[in-house]
Amino acid sequence: MRDWFVGGAVIQAGSLAANNSAGSSPASLQDAGQAGDAGQAPSGVLLVENLRQNGKSDWTTPGGVIDPGETLLSGLTREVREETGLNVMRWSGLLYEILVEAPGLNWRLRVEVHLALEVHGEVTLGHDPDGIVISSDWVSPQVCAERLQHAQPWVREPLMEWMTERFESPREFVYELHGDAPHDVSVTRK
Repeated sequence: MRDWFVGGAVIQAGSLAANNSAGSSPASLQDAGQAGDAGQAPSGVLLVENLRQNGKSDWTTPGGVIDPGETLLSGLTREVREETGLNVMRWSGLLYEILVEAPGLNWRLRVEVHLALEVHGEVTLGHDPDGIVISSDWVSPQVCAERLQHAQPWVREPLMEWMTERFESPREFVYELHGDAPHDVSVTRK
């Protein structure tokens, strides 16, 4: 069974705006690769659009696979910097954890998602060594729901629950994939 360990980052626009006195300016919507009024401060949370090997794209929070020898937070900080150009200086404790088992596909996924509390810099794309991230956007809960409409349940449900409920204690989300072909599986939330 192949095990994947992934870190995910919830970055709120307010974590950028708090850094004005440190010499960093909040990223504008245009800096984030989206149309908007020049100089308009972003709001909501940051999502990145990922181009997958099959040519399709999907939206997620920034983050990625934690490399061997890295701690979760050092790997997550690296992934955020590579994907967005942002430097996370301070993290919250665990926001939520996602566990996915896919016995028929012979893999398990564990994702730990943390909230960025202090972020420096502006969103810039093009530094992702994997070449997966193609755009980004600051989104409200409504726009987030639209962007994640076709995402896997383990991507969509935990983030949407946090965005609507703003729970403070960490939650665990457990899923199982049934089936042995990637294009023909069903997902059950436990």
